[in-house]
Amino acid sequence: MIKQGTCFFTSESVSKGHPDKVCDQISDAILDEILRKDKTARVACETYITRGLVIVGGEITTRTWVDVEQIARDVIKDIGYDNAIYGFNGNTCAVVNVIGKQSPDISQGVDVGGAGDQGLMVGYAVNETPEYMPLSLVLSHEILKKLESVRKSKKLDYLGPDAKSQVTVEYKDGKPVRIDTIVVSTQHTEKILDKSGNQITEKSKKEIADAAIWPVVKKWADKNTKIYINPTGKFVIGGPQSDTGLTGRKIIVDTYGGRCPHGGGAFSGKDPTKVDRSAAYMARYIAKNIVAAKLANECTVQIAYAIGREEPVGFYVDTDGTGILPDEKLAQIARKVFPMTPRGIIEHFKLRNPIYRQTAAFGHFGKKELPWEKTDKVSALKALVK
Repeated sequence: MIKQGTCFFTSESVSKGHPDKVCDQISDAILDEILRKDKTARVACETYITRGLVIVGGEITTRTWVDVEQIARDVIKDIGYDNAIYGFNGNTCAVVNVIGKQSPDISQGVDVGGAGDQGLMVGYAVNETPEYMPLSLVLSHEILKKLESVRKSKKLDYLGPDAKSQVTVEYKDGKPVRIDTIVVSTQHTEKILDKSGNQITEKSKKEIADAAIWPVVKKWADKNTKIYINPTGKFVIGGPQSDTGLTGRKIIVDTYGGRCPHGGGAFSGKDPTKVDRSAAYMARYIAKNIVAAKLANECTVQIAYAIGREEPVGFYVDTDGTGILPDEKLAQIARKVFPMTPRGIIEHFKLRNPIYRQTAAFGHFGKKELPWEKTDKVSALKALVK
């Protein structure tokens, strides 16, 4: 919880073209294509990307076949890496497939409805935005969505696919009051460099701010808000040319921007028997419905599992003092309302459908089209409050 007094909280986001996010999208695109043909497949797909090379590995057990190489190339090109000007090209890069099969030692527990791994999963919700997400993270995502839009529409034709954003929000007595600082670093061509060759022009900075920053933050920014665009000076070399990428390396961007604990498990490339993913979605669903029901201003939920076992071995609700009931009572109510076995979660959210690539950029939470973002358990929760 954001405490009393004045404090500053920061979250960041990364674009679809960030090397780690490229890997997440490839892994989830492969998962989706497999689930279209085989809903019972077991998938743990990992991707690694570097200069001119993509390696896809992990463990997949399925009755179908998908063209891993072509899926990877299509994702890379769709993101915008289809031209050597950005240092990486989905048409010409090498793609290596080293996928194996899932261990039968795991399958014997999962086949009967048990969890695909041990571990703990965390969900969170807060009532400071319509999405029930932290404001700093919502704004960081939205800036990059705008940046992608103006890049793909060619409104700012010098932008490249790789970008990061960061928003620092000032809070007073637990409430957001203004944006203190915004940082945006975006890949670009040499077209907008000044005469020194070391800095982008002030004109281009204004264009980027007017197109992608101010439309998002104008409600929260003031005359003292600081904006830094490409603060190192330039960002010509980006994407996989400048940095390696790995699936599952942006777990804070994917979740709650640092506002709550994290269970440690990544999401992308994993089928729903992996509770790292499915139970994290259920934890968010529980937390969001508790806050939407006005039973608390914010809520953190933890669920823990033992590999091969159905029922959670641990469950708690923490409202950090904002709940209208003791946290223990809210946890008891939640256990009555929400399914928490792996099979129950999968069936409730229909998680064997190919819905995952859309989660692999700009966060897994806060998107109203996703089934775990529904607030359809508000009435059931309220009915049990006495």
